[in-house]
Amino acid sequence: MKYTKIKCGKLYDGVHDQLFDNMEILVEGRVIKEIGKTVASPEGTEVIDLSDMTVTPGMIDAHVHTPFFDWHDVYLDTIYNSDGYRALAAYHCAERSLHAGFTTIRSIGWFKESYELDVKRAINEGYLPGARMVVAPHLLGTTGSHGDLTQSVRSNPDLMDWMEHVQYKGTGDGPEFFRAAVRRDKKIGADFIKIMATGGYATPNDDPEDIQMSDSELQAIFDTAKEVHIPVTAHVYGPALMQKLVNFGIDGMEHGSMMDKETAAMIEAAGTYLVPTFCPYQDCIENDEETMLKKAKPFHDKLHFYQDRMIEGRRIILESKIKLGYGTDFVTIHNNYESGWEYAAWVRSMKMYFNDVDPFRILKAATKTNAEICGVDKITGTLEVGKCADISGWKRDIYDENFLRSCGFVMKEGMLYKAEDQTETIGGRI
Repeated sequence: MKYTKIKCGKLYDGVHDQLFDNMEILVEGRVIKEIGKTVASPEGTEVIDLSDMTVTPGMIDAHVHTPFFDWHDVYLDTIYNSDGYRALAAYHCAERSLHAGFTTIRSIGWFKESYELDVKRAINEGYLPGARMVVAPHLLGTTGSHGDLTQSVRSNPDLMDWMEHVQYKGTGDGPEFFRAAVRRDKKIGADFIKIMATGGYATPNDDPEDIQMSDSELQAIFDTAKEVHIPVTAHVYGPALMQKLVNFGIDGMEHGSMMDKETAAMIEAAGTYLVPTFCPYQDCIENDEETMLKKAKPFHDKLHFYQDRMIEGRRIILESKIKLGYGTDFVTIHNNYESGWEYAAWVRSMKMYFNDVDPFRILKAATKTNAEICGVDKITGTLEVGKCADISGWKRDIYDENFLRSCGFVMKEGMLYKAEDQTETIGGRI
């Protein structure tokens, strides 16, 4: 059996809201054997000195869209990319995420078929090194909704209709369609169901407050998901739909950017999680017109229209006791493997609203809470004896907004991988 001893400068274990000084971790094969001030050193133990780093559980990004190499290509996907190309892009995302210290990613669905499940399988079977993947293979949405990417060819209705009904298995209408879609996703290996229940910012002909599924369609989804024992999350922005989804018994929600106090209280009481994806809207929160102008015109215009509500909504989210996860949703400005930028958005938002930063709230979101959201909390998310040795080391201080971009060490299930410090290799701005 192979043993590895890691000497930590500072240790965050995902359980306690504090850093421990000068701790050691003994790894036996794939799992954590011992944690303490001084751990055993079986014969042949390899010693790794990370006394100049802060050591944490492997981080988790709970909202990743994997099937593109570069964010500039996202809206070319409908026409130009094959499933093979998307699979290669998904693997590229998983590999780069691992090197950046994110040992698990939650692939939140896309518009085409289940290539991400093949990437997940290849990684799990040990053929390819990459972050562990938790996958929703489709975005389930109605015709013309934010989940209908055929909007990008709407000027050619014949092509649009063919693509919707032949290529896009998650787009359709009516209770029977969605009942079958949930069953099909479960059959092909989905870990959870993602529904596009509301409009969005980037799509041209809808609105972030639209409710794009009928009650009968929603009822079919939730009844079927309960029958086949699979969790459901939803793309949602406005309070009216968030409240409706809480009443349907949804497990969690993504974004929630226009939160109000009444809705936050409902979500808290229900125990529903929220992955708020702050970074894609940080330019709106900070009124950064230069960055907003890099986005498509509908996206830019809607951000301005809803700016005041989004600013207040973020305050309400951060003031709440909602179970918050950590997710990026990068389809613009940053690439999908640059997960550390979300940490900067949390830090800057906390400073803006409260003139104070609680880094442990962010770290817990990206470790223990995300592991629970992803359903992998029995094996990862915290540094505890018996769990997988998913361990990352970071060069910067936890109060530095670039902390989760400064990876200097990566171990996944006891195996060492090259670490990538994105503050050195990747420039840019939030």
